[in-house]
Amino acid sequence: MDMSTLTSDSPIAARVFPSPNHGERANSVRPDCLVLHYTGMPEGAEALQRLCNPAAEVSSHYFVWEDGHVLQLVPESRRAWHAGKSFWKGETDLNSRSIGIEIVHPGHNDAGHMAPYPAAQIKSVIALCRDICDRRSIAPQRVLAHSDIAPGRKIDPGEAFPWGVLHAHGVGHWVHPARIGGGRFFTRGDEGQPIQALQAMLALYGYEIEITGVFDARTEAVVTAFQRHFRPQLVDGIADASTITTLRDLIATLPK
Repeated sequence: MDMSTLTSDSPIAARVFPSPNHGERANSVRPDCLVLHYTGMPEGAEALQRLCNPAAEVSSHYFVWEDGHVLQLVPESRRAWHAGKSFWKGETDLNSRSIGIEIVHPGHNDAGHMAPYPAAQIKSVIALCRDICDRRSIAPQRVLAHSDIAPGRKIDPGEAFPWGVLHAHGVGHWVHPARIGGGRFFTRGDEGQPIQALQAMLALYGYEIEITGVFDARTEAVVTAFQRHFRPQLVDGIADASTITTLRDLIATLPK
Protein backbone atom coordinates (compact mmCIF):
# COMPACT_ATOMS: atom_id res chain seq x y z
CA MET A 1 0.00 0.00 0.00
CA ASP A 2 1.35 3.39 -1.03
CA MET A 3 0.76 5.49 2.11
CA SER A 4 2.24 8.60 0.51
CA THR A 5 -0.84 9.14 -1.67
CA LEU A 6 -3.45 8.60 1.04
CA THR A 7 -5.77 11.28 2.36
CA SER A 8 -7.33 11.37 5.82
CA ASP A 9 -10.45 9.30 6.47
CA SER A 10 -11.60 11.93 8.94
CA PRO A 11 -11.90 15.66 8.28
CA ILE A 12 -10.71 16.18 11.87
CA ALA A 13 -7.25 14.90 10.97
CA ALA A 14 -5.07 17.71 9.64
CA ARG A 15 -2.86 15.39 7.63
CA VAL A 16 -1.58 11.86 7.16
CA PHE A 17 1.66 10.96 8.91
CA PRO A 18 2.03 7.35 7.74
CA SER A 19 3.08 4.47 9.96
CA PRO A 20 4.19 1.23 8.31
CA ASN A 21 2.78 -0.80 11.21
CA HIS A 22 -0.53 -2.22 10.03
CA GLY A 23 -2.06 -5.23 8.30
CA GLU A 24 -5.29 -6.75 7.03
CA ARG A 25 -8.30 -6.85 9.32
CA ALA A 26 -9.08 -10.50 10.09
CA ASN A 27 -11.85 -11.86 7.87
CA SER A 28 -12.27 -8.35 6.42
CA VAL A 29 -14.25 -7.44 9.55
CA ARG A 30 -15.57 -3.88 9.81
CA PRO A 31 -14.47 -1.96 12.90
CA ASP A 32 -17.29 -1.64 15.41
CA CYS A 33 -15.48 -0.22 18.43
CA LEU A 34 -13.20 2.66 19.29
CA VAL A 35 -10.30 2.29 21.76
CA LEU A 36 -8.70 5.31 23.44
CA HIS A 37 -5.13 5.34 24.74
CA TYR A 38 -2.61 7.72 26.20
CA THR A 39 0.90 7.64 24.79
CA GLY A 40 2.48 7.34 28.25
CA MET A 41 5.79 8.86 27.19
CA PRO A 42 7.44 12.14 28.31
CA GLU A 43 7.32 13.72 24.84
CA GLY A 44 4.74 13.45 22.09
CA ALA A 45 7.40 13.46 19.38
CA GLU A 46 9.05 10.43 20.96
CA ALA A 47 5.71 8.61 21.04
CA LEU A 48 4.97 9.47 17.41
CA GLN A 49 8.38 8.20 16.38
CA ARG A 50 7.76 4.90 18.16
CA LEU A 51 4.33 4.45 16.56
CA CYS A 52 5.99 4.84 13.16
CA ASN A 53 9.02 2.65 13.86
CA PRO A 54 8.77 -0.81 12.22
CA ALA A 55 10.90 -2.31 14.99
CA ALA A 56 8.41 -1.22 17.66
CA GLU A 57 5.51 -3.08 16.02
CA VAL A 58 2.91 -0.69 17.48
CA SER A 59 0.66 1.88 15.84
CA SER A 60 -2.72 3.56 15.99
CA HIS A 61 -5.07 5.05 13.46
CA TYR A 62 -4.99 8.55 14.94
CA PHE A 63 -2.66 10.64 17.11
CA VAL A 64 -3.86 13.72 19.01
CA TRP A 65 -1.36 16.34 20.18
CA GLU A 66 -1.83 18.43 23.34
CA ASP A 67 -2.89 21.45 21.26
CA GLY A 68 -5.59 19.43 19.52
CA HIS A 69 -3.73 18.88 16.25
CA VAL A 70 -4.72 15.46 14.84
CA LEU A 71 -2.67 13.16 12.61
CA GLN A 72 -3.80 9.99 10.88
CA LEU A 73 -1.14 7.26 10.99
CA VAL A 74 -2.98 4.23 9.61
CA PRO A 75 -6.00 4.04 7.24
CA GLU A 76 -9.20 3.03 9.00
CA SER A 77 -9.56 0.14 6.56
CA ARG A 78 -6.36 -1.39 7.95
CA ARG A 79 -5.65 -3.21 11.22
CA ALA A 80 -3.45 -0.99 13.41
CA TRP A 81 -1.47 -2.55 16.27
CA HIS A 82 -2.68 -0.73 19.36
CA ALA A 83 -4.79 -3.09 21.49
CA GLY A 84 -2.41 -5.99 22.04
CA LYS A 85 -3.68 -8.95 24.06
CA SER A 86 -7.24 -7.92 24.72
CA PHE A 87 -10.85 -8.98 25.22
CA TRP A 88 -14.30 -7.42 25.06
CA LYS A 89 -17.63 -9.23 24.99
CA GLY A 90 -16.13 -12.51 23.84
CA GLU A 91 -13.89 -10.98 21.18
CA THR A 92 -10.11 -11.33 21.45
CA ASP A 93 -8.80 -9.71 18.27
CA LEU A 94 -9.71 -6.14 19.19
CA ASN A 95 -7.16 -4.80 16.72
CA SER A 96 -9.27 -6.17 13.88
CA ARG A 97 -12.52 -4.90 15.35
CA SER A 98 -11.44 -1.41 16.41
CA ILE A 99 -10.09 1.98 15.52
CA GLY A 100 -7.38 3.20 17.91
CA ILE A 101 -6.68 6.77 19.02
CA GLU A 102 -3.44 7.66 20.80
CA ILE A 103 -3.69 10.83 22.90
CA VAL A 104 -0.44 12.56 23.81
CA HIS A 105 -0.13 12.46 27.60
CA PRO A 106 2.78 11.40 29.83
CA GLY A 107 0.51 9.11 31.83
CA HIS A 108 0.78 8.28 35.50
CA ASN A 109 3.81 9.53 37.40
CA ASP A 110 5.81 7.47 39.89
CA ALA A 111 3.29 8.29 42.62
CA GLY A 112 0.42 7.11 40.40
CA HIS A 113 -0.97 10.59 39.79
CA MET A 114 -1.98 12.14 36.47
CA ALA A 115 -2.02 15.66 35.06
CA PRO A 116 -5.30 16.80 33.50
CA TYR A 117 -5.77 16.56 29.76
CA PRO A 118 -5.64 19.96 27.98
CA ALA A 119 -9.02 21.37 26.98
CA ALA A 120 -7.97 21.89 23.34
CA GLN A 121 -6.89 18.27 23.11
CA ILE A 122 -10.16 16.95 24.55
CA LYS A 123 -12.13 19.15 22.16
CA SER A 124 -10.36 17.49 19.22
CA VAL A 125 -10.76 14.01 20.74
CA ILE A 126 -14.50 14.62 21.01
CA ALA A 127 -14.76 15.86 17.43
CA LEU A 128 -12.70 12.92 16.14
CA CYS A 129 -14.68 10.34 18.13
CA ARG A 130 -17.99 11.80 17.01
CA ASP A 131 -16.90 11.73 13.37
CA ILE A 132 -15.68 8.13 13.55
CA CYS A 133 -18.71 6.88 15.50
CA ASP A 134 -21.12 8.61 13.14
CA ARG A 135 -19.45 7.32 9.99
CA ARG A 136 -18.90 3.81 11.38
CA SER A 137 -22.14 3.51 13.39
CA ILE A 138 -20.16 2.66 16.52
CA ALA A 139 -22.43 2.28 19.54
CA PRO A 140 -21.71 4.40 22.65
CA GLN A 141 -20.95 1.31 24.76
CA ARG A 142 -18.29 0.32 22.22
CA VAL A 143 -16.15 3.40 22.94
CA LEU A 144 -13.62 1.85 25.31
CA ALA A 145 -10.50 2.53 27.32
CA HIS A 146 -7.39 0.47 26.69
CA SER A 147 -7.67 -0.50 30.35
CA ASP A 148 -11.18 -1.90 29.75
CA ILE A 149 -9.98 -4.43 27.20
CA ALA A 150 -6.74 -5.31 29.04
CA PRO A 151 -7.38 -5.05 32.81
CA GLY A 152 -4.28 -5.39 34.95
CA ARG A 153 -2.05 -5.00 31.91
CA LYS A 154 -3.00 -1.48 30.79
CA ILE A 155 -4.18 1.58 32.72
CA ASP A 156 -4.66 4.14 29.95
CA PRO A 157 -6.12 6.63 29.23
CA GLY A 158 -6.43 6.76 33.02
CA GLU A 159 -8.77 8.14 35.63
CA ALA A 160 -7.98 11.75 34.65
CA PHE A 161 -9.51 11.21 31.23
CA PRO A 162 -12.86 13.08 31.18
CA TRP A 163 -15.27 10.39 30.03
CA GLY A 164 -18.19 12.35 31.47
CA VAL A 165 -17.32 15.34 29.29
CA LEU A 166 -17.15 13.12 26.21
CA HIS A 167 -20.56 11.67 27.02
CA ALA A 168 -22.03 15.15 27.46
CA HIS A 169 -20.92 15.80 23.87
CA GLY A 170 -22.41 12.59 22.50
CA VAL A 171 -19.48 10.19 22.84
CA GLY A 172 -19.46 6.97 24.85
CA HIS A 173 -21.65 5.29 27.46
CA TRP A 174 -21.78 6.88 30.90
CA VAL A 175 -23.90 7.40 33.98
CA HIS A 176 -23.13 9.76 36.81
CA PRO A 177 -21.11 7.69 39.33
CA ALA A 178 -22.96 6.82 42.51
CA ARG A 179 -21.89 8.74 45.59
CA ILE A 180 -19.03 7.21 47.57
CA GLY A 181 -20.16 6.44 51.09
CA GLY A 182 -20.54 3.68 53.62
CA GLY A 183 -22.18 0.31 53.28
CA ARG A 184 -21.03 -3.17 52.49
CA PHE A 185 -17.98 -3.72 50.30
CA PHE A 186 -16.07 -6.65 48.83
CA THR A 187 -12.34 -7.13 48.46
CA ARG A 188 -9.64 -9.71 47.75
CA GLY A 189 -10.38 -13.05 49.42
CA ASP A 190 -14.14 -12.61 49.81
CA GLU A 191 -16.33 -15.42 48.52
CA GLY A 192 -19.98 -16.19 47.95
CA GLN A 193 -23.07 -15.34 45.95
CA PRO A 194 -22.56 -11.55 46.04
CA ILE A 195 -19.15 -12.02 44.38
CA GLN A 196 -20.75 -14.23 41.73
CA ALA A 197 -23.32 -11.53 41.06
CA LEU A 198 -20.60 -8.86 40.78
CA GLN A 199 -18.56 -10.99 38.38
CA ALA A 200 -21.67 -11.76 36.31
CA MET A 201 -22.47 -8.04 35.96
CA LEU A 202 -18.90 -7.22 34.93
CA ALA A 203 -18.96 -10.03 32.35
CA LEU A 204 -22.35 -8.89 31.07
CA TYR A 205 -21.01 -5.41 30.50
CA GLY A 206 -18.09 -6.83 28.48
CA TYR A 207 -15.10 -7.43 30.75
CA GLU A 208 -13.12 -10.67 30.69
CA ILE A 209 -13.81 -12.37 34.01
CA GLU A 210 -14.78 -15.85 35.18
CA ILE A 211 -17.80 -16.24 37.43
CA THR A 212 -16.23 -18.18 40.28
CA GLY A 213 -17.69 -16.57 43.39
CA VAL A 214 -14.17 -15.79 44.61
CA PHE A 215 -12.86 -12.21 44.72
CA ASP A 216 -9.43 -13.07 43.37
CA ALA A 217 -6.63 -11.04 41.78
CA ARG A 218 -8.39 -11.04 38.40
CA THR A 219 -11.60 -9.73 39.90
CA GLU A 220 -9.66 -6.98 41.65
CA ALA A 221 -7.98 -6.03 38.35
CA VAL A 222 -11.31 -5.85 36.53
CA VAL A 223 -12.97 -3.84 39.30
CA THR A 224 -10.00 -1.45 39.17
CA ALA A 225 -10.35 -1.08 35.39
CA PHE A 226 -14.07 -0.44 35.75
CA GLN A 227 -13.46 2.24 38.37
CA ARG A 228 -10.77 3.88 36.27
CA HIS A 229 -13.31 4.45 33.50
CA PHE A 230 -16.66 4.77 35.25
CA ARG A 231 -16.00 5.71 38.91
CA PRO A 232 -12.69 7.62 38.67
CA GLN A 233 -13.02 9.51 41.95
CA LEU A 234 -11.57 6.50 43.81
CA VAL A 235 -9.66 3.74 42.04
CA ASP A 236 -8.79 1.09 44.63
CA GLY A 237 -10.08 -2.26 43.35
CA ILE A 238 -12.57 -2.54 46.22
CA ALA A 239 -16.14 -3.24 45.14
CA ASP A 240 -17.97 -0.78 47.36
CA ALA A 241 -21.61 0.26 47.07
CA SER A 242 -20.71 3.16 44.75
CA THR A 243 -18.90 0.86 42.32
CA ILE A 244 -21.63 -1.76 42.28
CA THR A 245 -24.44 0.79 41.93
CA THR A 246 -22.65 2.55 39.07
CA LEU A 247 -22.15 -0.78 37.29
CA ARG A 248 -25.81 -1.69 37.81
CA ASP A 249 -26.93 1.70 36.45
CA LEU A 250 -24.72 1.32 33.36
CA ILE A 251 -26.19 -2.10 32.61
CA ALA A 252 -29.70 -0.74 33.10
CA THR A 253 -29.08 1.92 30.44
CA LEU A 254 -27.69 -0.45 27.80
CA PRO A 255 -29.82 -0.78 24.66
CA LYS A 256 -32.34 -3.62 24.91
